[in-house]
Amino acid sequence: MESLAGYSQCYTLIADVFLYRQAIKKNLRRNVRMAKNVNGAFGFFNDDYVNLKPKRVTSARDSRDWLLDQIKLFPGKIDNFPILYNEKHIKFGSFARNTKIRPLDDIDLIVTFSAQGSTYTCIEQGKKYFLSVLDSVKDLKSLCNDNGFLNSIKVVNKIVSSLNQISQYSSAELHRNQEAATLKLSSYEWNFDIVPSFYTDQGFYLIPDGKGAWKASNPKIDQDRVSSINQKHSGNILQIIRTLKYWNRRASMSTIPSYLFETLILNYFNEKDEISDYIDVNLINFWGALVSQIYSVVNDPKGFQGDINTLSSEQCDSISERTKATYEKALEAYKIETEEKNQEKAINKWRNIFGNDFPKYE
Repeated sequence: MESLAGYSQCYTLIADVFLYRQAIKKNLRRNVRMAKNVNGAFGFFNDDYVNLKPKRVTSARDSRDWLLDQIKLFPGKIDNFPILYNEKHIKFGSFARNTKIRPLDDIDLIVTFSAQGSTYTCIEQGKKYFLSVLDSVKDLKSLCNDNGFLNSIKVVNKIVSSLNQISQYSSAELHRNQEAATLKLSSYEWNFDIVPSFYTDQGFYLIPDGKGAWKASNPKIDQDRVSSINQKHSGNILQIIRTLKYWNRRASMSTIPSYLFETLILNYFNEKDEISDYIDVNLINFWGALVSQIYSVVNDPKGFQGDINTLSSEQCDSISERTKATYEKALEAYKIETEEKNQEKAINKWRNIFGNDFPKYE
C-alpha cells in the first residue's frame, strides 16, 4: 500500500509539472512580453498582435503578383476572355495601403479590361453606370444583357470560371461575392477579392455595383491620400491607423466600418499641422474628437459616394459612449504615467483598454 501511495504522489507531482509547463507554453504562444514603460509596451503590442508579420506580407505580395501574372495570360488562353488594359490594374484595399491588421484575411485586386470602343451612360446622379458594347467586340458582347448593356455580374463570373482553369487553383474555393470574384486557397489564410473594372476617359474606374450595373471609383485617390498624410506626419499615421483598427474591432460597441473608420482617422490627422511623437497621446486626442465626430457627415474622399457615414443614430450613440469611456481611461493612464510617474499602473490601465494581449509591466 505504501508503494501505491508513493506512485500516487509521484503521479500528482508529474501532473503538476505537466500543467505548469503547459501554462508556460500557453503564455509563450500568447507572446505577451514584459515592458518597462508605456511607449515600449505599445511597441511590443503592435509588433506582436497588431501589425502583419513581415514574412507573411512578403509571401502575400508574391502570391498576389503571381496571380495577376496568370490573369494577364487569360485573353490568350481562355475562350472569349476580354482583352485586358494591363497598365491600369490596381493593387488596392487596406493591404495595399499598409493599414491592414492581423489576421491577413483578404487581399484586393482590380483587374482592368480594355473598353474596345465601349461607351458609358451615367444615371442616378453618378451612382449607376451602364456600358454599351459594340457588336463587333464578341468577347464583351457575350457578357451583355439582351438590351446590349454589359452585365457586371457576368464579367465577375467570367473571372471566376477562368480562375478555375489555373491548375494551381483547381481545388480552390471560387465564387462571386457581390462586386468581386473571391478566390480562397487552402494553402493561405487569406482570400483574394478580384474586382473587374474599366478605366474611363475622365480618369476614374467603373467597377461592379453588385446588381449587374457599374459604379464609379478610384482607389488610387485613397492610396495617395494615405501616403500624403503619413508623410506629412513623419511616417507615424500608418501605425496609428492600425492600432486604432485593433481597438475598433475589440471594443464592445457597434463596430465602425473599416473604410469609414480609416477616413475618420485620416480626416482628423490631416487637419493637424503637427502631432505627438508618442502614439498614446495621438490615440487619446483622436478618441476625444471621435466622441462627437462619429455623428458627422463623412464625405467620400474620392468624391463619388457622398456621405459614407451610414451608421444609424443608435449605432452612433453606442460608438460615442464607448469612445468616451475609452478616452477617459486613456487620459487617466496618461496622467498616471506623466504625473504620478507610475509606469506599472499606467500600463495596467492600457491593458484595460486593449486587453490581455497588451504587455505587462516588467
